[in-house]
Amino acid sequence: MFTIDLPQQIETRLLILAMSTGRTIEDCAREAILDYIDEIEERYLARQRAEAILALRASKLDGPG
Repeated sequence: MFTIDLPQQIETRLLILAMSTGRTIEDCAREAILDYIDEIEERYLARQRAEAILALRASKLDGPG
């Protein structure tokens, strides 16, 4: 576990979200962090796939002619 110091504006937004949804601030923050991690992982994997495709295409162009 760890603690994050958030700017007051973000803390207020989390509090409003938690109150509006009947959830805890911790639950809202946890979900936001997990969503962010999922998004970044997806981008990373997509970039790896794109780089692999480009490398394969380049190897085909450079191959025996």
